[in-house]
Amino acid sequence: MSERKTRRQAQAALAAAAAAVNGNNDPVATITDTTDIPPDGPTERIFLFWPNLIGYFRIVLAIASLYYMPLHPRTCSLLYSISCLLDALDGYAARYFNQSTRFGAVLDMVTDRCTTSCLLVFLSSAFPRWAIVFQGLISLDFASHYIHMYATLAMGGSAESHKNVDKSRSWLLNLYYTNRTVLFVTCALNELFFIALYLLSFSSPLLSPQLLRTVGESKAAAIEGGAQVNSSIISQLFTNPYSAAALEMARANKMDSTWPWILAGISAPVMVVKNILNIVQLVKASKWLAEGDVQARRAAALKREIEGGKKGV
Repeated sequence: MSERKTRRQAQAALAAAAAAVNGNNDPVATITDTTDIPPDGPTERIFLFWPNLIGYFRIVLAIASLYYMPLHPRTCSLLYSISCLLDALDGYAARYFNQSTRFGAVLDMVTDRCTTSCLLVFLSSAFPRWAIVFQGLISLDFASHYIHMYATLAMGGSAESHKNVDKSRSWLLNLYYTNRTVLFVTCALNELFFIALYLLSFSSPLLSPQLLRTVGESKAAAIEGGAQVNSSIISQLFTNPYSAAALEMARANKMDSTWPWILAGISAPVMVVKNILNIVQLVKASKWLAEGDVQARRAAALKREIEGGKKGV
């Protein structure tokens, strides 16, 4: 009896896993007949699937970019960009090797949320006047995806993917999640805008006035008299002005801001669209949950009426 129950549980688990989708909305092959599959068969090493290994490498690159973020803008931008671009490669690997898993989809989404949030935290410190804007973007991103994921699980079931958005619920979200080109371009340009803003914090005196340091009238007079006045901010941060960190910061402060401004201008509209999508996702998911609450309350009220009628009889 226990063996039969175990077999049934294994069949139910396999049937639920068959409906899982990967990070690019590709359904896993459906298993229709599990009677010939032994309950104690070989266990696959999900954590060592190629898409998940790429996901771990993305995390390593993201952590390395955060390490270099305060003083090494070029290195940080390179590592961060590679980590973001690998987001498309893990989806391709999942389809190529037929290794689409729910763990991989969640790992992919969590990595995206955390890396973007860490960059926005740095931008909040780099541009304190606009900190509330970056804090709002972080909150919107987390709230939108969390409520959307929760609504999908609560209303659609555990086997439903958060990327399966019906057109009747939102054609805009349906286009965003089901069209791989739209998804990649939107996410890539959204990240590009924040990377460009990060580079501008090192290169644009317009956005970062601290890059321009005046010496004052008395020191200017001393300079005219032949005295050497060290007004460099580097000497105030580093004991050795010729250290690797000091030299990197000196180069960073001499970065040309032309390309970062161009990249920011190109990607800014897409960044706005991406956050509008987050708002739409938040609203639609909230409404979906509310619809489920209404149905649950109606069912509970009907059950109470039936039970009350039986007691009356």
